[in-house]
Amino acid sequence: MNRKLIFEIAKSLLLARWRQTLVAAIGVTFSITMFITLLGFMNGLNDLLDGLILNRTPHVRLFNEVKPNPNQPSSLTKELGYTFIQSIKPRGNGQNIDNTSAILKALANDKRVLGVSPKVTAQVFYNVGNIDVTGVINGIDIVAEEKLFHFKDYVTKGNILDLKNIPNSLIMGKAAADKMMASIGDVVQVTTPRGDRQSLRVVGFFQSGLQDLDKVQSYASLATTQKLLGKPASYITDINVKLHDILKAPAIAIEYKKLFDTDAEDIQTANSQFETGSSVRSIISYAVGITLLIVAGFGIYNILNMMIYEKMDSIAILKATGFSGNDVKSIFTSIAFTIGFFGGIFGLIFGFLLSLLVDQIPFINAGLPTITTFPVNYNPKFYIIGIIFSLITTYLAGLFPSQKASKIDPVIIIRGK
Repeated sequence: MNRKLIFEIAKSLLLARWRQTLVAAIGVTFSITMFITLLGFMNGLNDLLDGLILNRTPHVRLFNEVKPNPNQPSSLTKELGYTFIQSIKPRGNGQNIDNTSAILKALANDKRVLGVSPKVTAQVFYNVGNIDVTGVINGIDIVAEEKLFHFKDYVTKGNILDLKNIPNSLIMGKAAADKMMASIGDVVQVTTPRGDRQSLRVVGFFQSGLQDLDKVQSYASLATTQKLLGKPASYITDINVKLHDILKAPAIAIEYKKLFDTDAEDIQTANSQFETGSSVRSIISYAVGITLLIVAGFGIYNILNMMIYEKMDSIAILKATGFSGNDVKSIFTSIAFTIGFFGGIFGLIFGFLLSLLVDQIPFINAGLPTITTFPVNYNPKFYIIGIIFSLITTYLAGLFPSQKASKIDPVIIIRGK
């Protein structure tokens, strides 16, 4: 049968019950609108939370963990009997990484590596009057840290280059500075575990959004931190590596551990629980959105069932005049598909507009100074998934009633009349 004629008949049936058709289309539109908005907001939230952690986390971290020597004296003796050994202490250079210049050169020549940032971690005590507050000073390469980990985005006050240009300078965690009532330009006293005391000038505040970290962490240049610890310029405790492909981090971490004879930790291992939370939020978003579409599909199913019941005579006449069961089936699936298509298109439009509205709502939080509005992700993938699910759901909702219509016997209907 002529497809154009089938579409004309479907159009007539749609317009004949335009109120019910409008209700079905609104149901699909609402479902798609909420699907798009929910996915955009939840994934925007995931991006925000990921940024707080992952942007500040290296893909591979090289370090030396203080641990006992695996080759204990008792394992070296070949004599029979019992061997009693007490108070075996770890040996070596502690947290210092050996041959750092050679390691940094090798990493710079590795095409898989985006960049490298050396780091010195110093455990200190902030001297507040007669009270010592535990803290950590991270000695960093300022240029590399900004390039790889967006360090500047988390400095709420001050200039990061002051760490490089001003000797014995410090960017303090905002929570730590508030605890010590320190302001820009103030001098704070810090003491190392060895008892060495150093005066450092505060040139900025750092705020990561993680209050527990901001209470203890501060940042200084590599040279300042090495001087504070009384160590040479070759003293490095961590080498942070950013890769071109984050998915290769676990395998590369194992490779570097063997190659450089250091401990190595990849980003997936370091943040496994955090990534699990993001995945669960995404699954919930998809589940809620698909549920809304299925509910809308039931509405279309009921409307088409009622339409078939009311149009028994019209269907009988169509079949009596030469329309086959497949033609009748095509008419009603076309109706469902049309409702799904136009409802889905308007749903995408309203979903985008509602996402824009959510994106403009102020979100003021002292712990997240770089965030001013609610986060929204406008990934085109969500819109593609939304329209595909809209068409599939509405087509299936119209398929079963259309099969019922295609099996109507015109002789029985006409005889009954």
